[in-house]
Amino acid sequence: MGRFWHNYWDLVVGIVALGGAVVAHFLHFSLLTTLLGAVAIGALAVTTSEIAEILSERLKEPYGSLTLTFSAVAVEIIILFMILQEAHTHPEVVDSVRNGIIATVLVDLNVLLGLAVFLGGLNYSEQEHNEDTSESYTTILFVASAMLLVPTTLQFTSNSESVKSATIIIGFLLFLYYLVIFRFQTRTHIHFFRFNKKGKQRKRQPEEIEEVGYLFDRFSTSLNGVVLLLLLGLIAVASELFSTDGVPIFKEFGIGEGLVGLFIAFITVAPELFTAIKAARKDEMQRVVNIAMGASTVSIMLTVPAIVLLSLLEGVEFTLVFHPLQVGALILTVILVWKTTENGETNYLEGISHIMLFLSYAVVAAHSP
Repeated sequence: MGRFWHNYWDLVVGIVALGGAVVAHFLHFSLLTTLLGAVAIGALAVTTSEIAEILSERLKEPYGSLTLTFSAVAVEIIILFMILQEAHTHPEVVDSVRNGIIATVLVDLNVLLGLAVFLGGLNYSEQEHNEDTSESYTTILFVASAMLLVPTTLQFTSNSESVKSATIIIGFLLFLYYLVIFRFQTRTHIHFFRFNKKGKQRKRQPEEIEEVGYLFDRFSTSLNGVVLLLLLGLIAVASELFSTDGVPIFKEFGIGEGLVGLFIAFITVAPELFTAIKAARKDEMQRVVNIAMGASTVSIMLTVPAIVLLSLLEGVEFTLVFHPLQVGALILTVILVWKTTENGETNYLEGISHIMLFLSYAVVAAHSP
């Protein structure tokens, strides 16, 4: 029983919480529905991450990290879309969606990367990764951030229709940019996203490999892919319950849009966070950098176009107009990531610096209306 719980606690908790959320929803216990829905999303996202990690281990980098990031971004898009649908009755939730987009990038680059670098740095004086990886990603993130801020800039000089038009164009351009980046990662410059210095990062030892008793380890790649899709479907149901009952609850308790955005970000990033910490403690900093910076890139370039498109289909007015605090935090974060990773080495001081920057942002977000 102990081994079963160790292997499948997340799946059991996720399914039980989802069932409880469904019952609570029909009994009109909104607060309980919201809490159980959040637990279900988080637990099922952990299972999703574990299956994605199994798939990633069967593939070489950068495909392995891409599998993890795509699964996490799918969860992010599902949650944000379900919340966006509530804008028909609660227009203010559009701000929660915008906050969720920025907060996810900030959590990826500050909490995920920072915590992994900090904990890894406590075990090893310095950890190395391919500097070409960070150079490529920081260039991409600088450009993507600048593109993301175009509608915000236009709001001061143009009318609302121009801002809406710019949002659609930027969404399309971000997706187009990612198609080029995907080819760069998987075809022409794969070596930029692998660690090639022999002897620097130790290989995973046989005893560290997950026990064969884990059910999903025995599944074929295609079957795990089907299970992954089923889990995303369950997460969609949990997200629907969470957003339907949660939005009025957040409003009733006076929880600001900034905190809601952070809450959404942590739900979506948590599975990747655990994976990155495990990689850092095994001195696999290349994997950490691929996950953290890759997830941020995909989060901007796929989540934003997806939400823009879905808002148009849903008939909800959504623009990429961000608060100055979010703009500043995003730019400072990208600069700090650049300085942290530029020489291909990391240490715990750099990790704690990311965490402090995020906590400073969280303090302001918590005290904003």
